[in-house]
Amino acid sequence: MSAYASLTVQFGRISAMSNAIGILQWDSDTMMPKGAAASRAESLALLRVMQHEMAVDPRLSDWLEAAGGDGTLGTWEQANLREMRRVFTAQTALPADLVEASSKAISTCEMAWRQARADSDFPALLPYLAEVLRLQREAGAAKGEKLGLSPYDALLNDYEPGGRSEKIDALFDDLAAFLPGFTQEALAVQARRPTPAPLAGPFAIEAQRGLGQRMMTALGYDFDRGRLDVSTHPFCGGADHDVRITTRYDEADFSKALMGVIHETGHALYEQGRPAAFMSQPVGQARGMVLHESQSLLMEMQACRSPEFLGFAAPLMREAFGASGPDWEAEALWRRYTRVERGFIRVDADEVTYPAHVILRYRLEKALIADAMPLAELPAAWNAGMQELLGTVPPNDRLGCLQDIHWPSGGWGYFPTYTLGAIAAAQLFDAACRAEPDALPGIARGDFAPLVSWLRTHVHGQGALLDTDELLTRATGRPLDASVFKAHLARRYLAS
Repeated sequence: MSAYASLTVQFGRISAMSNAIGILQWDSDTMMPKGAAASRAESLALLRVMQHEMAVDPRLSDWLEAAGGDGTLGTWEQANLREMRRVFTAQTALPADLVEASSKAISTCEMAWRQARADSDFPALLPYLAEVLRLQREAGAAKGEKLGLSPYDALLNDYEPGGRSEKIDALFDDLAAFLPGFTQEALAVQARRPTPAPLAGPFAIEAQRGLGQRMMTALGYDFDRGRLDVSTHPFCGGADHDVRITTRYDEADFSKALMGVIHETGHALYEQGRPAAFMSQPVGQARGMVLHESQSLLMEMQACRSPEFLGFAAPLMREAFGASGPDWEAEALWRRYTRVERGFIRVDADEVTYPAHVILRYRLEKALIADAMPLAELPAAWNAGMQELLGTVPPNDRLGCLQDIHWPSGGWGYFPTYTLGAIAAAQLFDAACRAEPDALPGIARGDFAPLVSWLRTHVHGQGALLDTDELLTRATGRPLDASVFKAHLARRYLAS
């Protein structure tokens, strides 16, 4: 067996372990009884240590060196070898005891977060989150030393390979300067339009679930390789060929669950569309979370808040809830789904104010990883940042610093990919609509196939073959560029 073939076997085993961990984690977040938490934490920690041991197997170093001289490898195989080296380098920076301790701390902290969020009790979460943060700092420092990066950039690199805070700082500072004035303009334009009346509920959860499943099918989700469930925080997870999404329901407002389902379906389409021939290999994985978030936000914000989509969706909404009247017409729904409002909750935010939520989290997590602020001061710093960036302060920590699962679950370095993903989504949707004339007409009749086919070719099916900017340049003609995003906002929110 060649060195490259030996590597593919080993990384196939690592992928199989990831699948097992993914399903156990999904169960932990959806159906596991509370009393099983400690046992599940032990099981996940053991599996993650075993996976880590596979990824740092001493034989990999020799195989990687030998495979580097294999002149028979094609373009995809060479890219796979590059990605294998990236994984090996990052994993060998971490000792097994740190992997185990981090896994256990995360499992414990996630359970504590669910209760603390429900009770709006940050002090109850503080000791558990402090332990997760301590271990994340340790991991960032270890990876940073190996990769020649700052601890924060080393953590960011796990979610966006090649991502650097220096570039993000410049982009986010530009957006932070642009958005307040733009938001004021958008609100002024909005004030001149008829204000849509709130839709009268309650909206039965089963009806919401049925509508969500119908939209998932329209977008192209394969229910033979996934399912829809409920969790405290919506997510997309599972395993290869078993891509599961979750949402949460509010009987007073069906739009939260519906848009959450559409968002997570965008993630799922990416996972279901990865290159089948390399599904279990590093090159067959999603490139990074900037492109992953671009796919969820492309569906949620670009496609499914368009007049074309709401023209298709309006009769289905009326049918689902037995509703009628002018408030349920497509035009009124479009005004409602593109309404700008300074709110507390990131996942419910409109696309104008959404970046401010992300910039806040990015700045805070950078400071916390750098030990530049005490964790105990997070609620106060959060509220001050909300006032500065959005002009509003949450009344309690449940609507503030406790709303997201990312930090309790060890997702430090993830947050900036949301807004970078929104920028990429604008570029990709614009390019898709220009290249595929039937994309928007298809959405208007509930046929997402033209759009999804373009995404399969230019994003999903590319796996990790290219870096983010190279993929965007090939697909859209330019690397990541906020100008298309800003132009999109102006067209949608400033047109009288």
